[in-house]
Amino acid sequence: MTDIPVSLSSAPDEVVLDPEPSDALAALEHALAAPASSRRDAVSDVVAHWPRFLDAWARLGELGRDDVEAYACARVGYHRGLDRLRQNGWRGSQYVRWEHPENRGFLRALAGMQRAAAAIGEADEATRCEQLLQQLEPSWARIGSAAQP
Repeated sequence: MTDIPVSLSSAPDEVVLDPEPSDALAALEHALAAPASSRRDAVSDVVAHWPRFLDAWARLGELGRDDVEAYACARVGYHRGLDRLRQNGWRGSQYVRWEHPENRGFLRALAGMQRAAAAIGEADEATRCEQLLQQLEPSWARIGSAAQP
């Protein structure tokens, strides 16, 4: 027998994405402040300039002209987010918490994909997205409405 303590903690650790470039954040903030009639195009310009910017993809999905466009944009943000999470050491079991602003674009994209999947009748996909949101951020049921447009 050894005197070395054994950790029995079953709580997964957290992954925090790298921050977006400050000029990209400023551009998205400016685009989101544009008049409603030009906001989608302004956000699209941000995505075109920073195609790896997760929150820009999520916001473009929120501004989609229809449910299919919303789904497509959110899905791009989600898949790019999975790539970035893996680059940051995510192995599929750690939390991705909303409390870290760097994670919000990914979570917002996943939530957008869930909403759009439900809207186009992809019930299985919508359920999978909701389950993943709950696994990544157990407080999502409380946070989710604040994260939506």
